[in-house]
Amino acid sequence: MNPASSTQNALYRWGRQLLTSVLTWWHVLLLGAQIMVLAFLPSSYQAGAQRVAVLRNVYMATAPLLTWFLVLSALISLVLIRIVVATAYSYGLSQYALEVLVRTLVLELIPLYAAMFVAVRYAMPGAQSVRRALSRQLREGVVRDHQELLRTELLPRALASMFSVLLLAALSCVIAIVLTYLNVYGFTHWALPAYARSVGSVFSPAVTLIFCLKTFFFSLAVAVVPMAGSAARDRDGGYGYRSDITEFARLLSVVVLIEVVSLVGNYY
Repeated sequence: MNPASSTQNALYRWGRQLLTSVLTWWHVLLLGAQIMVLAFLPSSYQAGAQRVAVLRNVYMATAPLLTWFLVLSALISLVLIRIVVATAYSYGLSQYALEVLVRTLVLELIPLYAAMFVAVRYAMPGAQSVRRALSRQLREGVVRDHQELLRTELLPRALASMFSVLLLAALSCVIAIVLTYLNVYGFTHWALPAYARSVGSVFSPAVTLIFCLKTFFFSLAVAVVPMAGSAARDRDGGYGYRSDITEFARLLSVVVLIEVVSLVGNYY
């Protein structure tokens, strides 16, 4: 084989892959901007069938996940709390146990696995169902208008995903803080002022702002990235099946990027 021809083919394939990646991410950003604009318009969900669709999706994204996620979150929090507290006491560093728990569990872990839980249980299956419906309609000769698709299908699911991530993360943080207090001080109210001061010392204005922004962008990523994949056409103009692993990897890359940026903001 001609080395020059082989190099040219490799560069051509690399260029096409790069162009495809750029167009994919541009589609994600564009759809995210459109969803954000529609989310700030009360007419998008204020009355009529649109309001019913949003409320139905919010319920489906939250109610079936709430019990199992909170139980799982409480178990994970309890295990981590016991490990950190026991380790801190064994090394004589009990005064740092609360700060370590709040920083690792509440600030970092809970928003992360809340976002992943909603993505796996609601956002990605919902995106696949939308894509299957679009593929079936295209075979039947029905072509959906982009704005109509955005308002009736993508926006309600995206808003539901955002709401679910924010609600589950908030409830899990409360449970983790309560479990931490009970494990460290037991069933007594005398340590509440000292515990409140310890937790409050971690949540400085800058840390609180970064925590809120990180959780919001996690929810936005879970809402937008799967929906963007479901509405994107293939090279042949259709809506063929897309691997869940590929879609999850794309979402995970966004979540990891947000996490890295938040760590840089908190600790550097």
